[in-house]
Amino acid sequence: MESWRGFGSDNHAGIHPEVLSAIVEANEGHAHPYGDDPWTARATRAVRAQVGDEAQVAFVFNGTGANVAGLAAVCRPWESVICAESAHIMTDECGAPEHIAGVKLIPVATPDGKLTPELIKPALTGFGSEHHIQPKVISVSNVTELGTVYTARELQMLAELAHSKKMLLHVDGARIANAAVGAGSSLRALSGDSGVDVLSLGGTKNGMLAGEAVVLFGAARTDDLAYVRKQSGQLASKMRFISAQFVAMYEGDLWRRAATNANLMATRLAEGAQAKTIDIAFPVQANEVFALLADDSIQALQDRFHFYAWEEGLAHQHSLVRWVTSWDTTSVDVDELVRAL
Repeated sequence: MESWRGFGSDNHAGIHPEVLSAIVEANEGHAHPYGDDPWTARATRAVRAQVGDEAQVAFVFNGTGANVAGLAAVCRPWESVICAESAHIMTDECGAPEHIAGVKLIPVATPDGKLTPELIKPALTGFGSEHHIQPKVISVSNVTELGTVYTARELQMLAELAHSKKMLLHVDGARIANAAVGAGSSLRALSGDSGVDVLSLGGTKNGMLAGEAVVLFGAARTDDLAYVRKQSGQLASKMRFISAQFVAMYEGDLWRRAATNANLMATRLAEGAQAKTIDIAFPVQANEVFALLADDSIQALQDRFHFYAWEEGLAHQHSLVRWVTSWDTTSVDVDELVRAL
């Protein structure tokens, strides 16, 4: 089978060897299903140690499942979720939050993928009116879909706004490890300590085979989460194999080591591209680089390096492309792309 390496997504990367070893180790003997096993208990403790000691944790298969189950657990069908218009829940989940969770998404335009209190406030309308959808959740992605990162203070301000309106703050943390490394922060500082109520804790993009977690904090914790997870098709029967990955990723510092490499390679790529006089569209704060390339050069580069054109046909025959680096991206990979540029 042909082997290739590219910059299309951190989903293209394989499984980190330490995660793969954990799966193999968990494959000894029999274990009770549906999370009633030692690996799930251990993984729950590991996640709590990273994000908050009193957090409620539920492991699921994938990022869309985590977002849907998390939002469904805290929202009623007449409530809405305010998000950036570029948010993954808005653009890349096939309407699952609205169809399965039953919530209405309210998109807000942003210049860099990040919501601010000032951008959100115009959408905070209709409270108490039976004729209007009721705002319930502010949802942000960290890292955003444009590669930018929320700091702990920025999350705190959003949480303060949400809580002042009796709302909740949700973080889509598919790349939260990259965000924490980029912000020079801990996972706890970007979640429980910042006032986040609902977290979709990522694993797959950082070197796991498959698996994310729904994490609820404080008053958002609810027994409903167990039923929502099952009804959403996100309860694994052989849960130990998802949980074992979380043990490998979060019990120690693998999450940080993997994300650090991805972020460093993105910085190397951006600096190399800029040295070739290529414009970088957004600050490179994690493991995504958005660059403006001449339209007539993109196809040949894509054929060799496998990346996506994000916005095509912009001014002066240029398009916005996205390069994503991964836990296994090497300096050789990056330097080959820079030379080709």
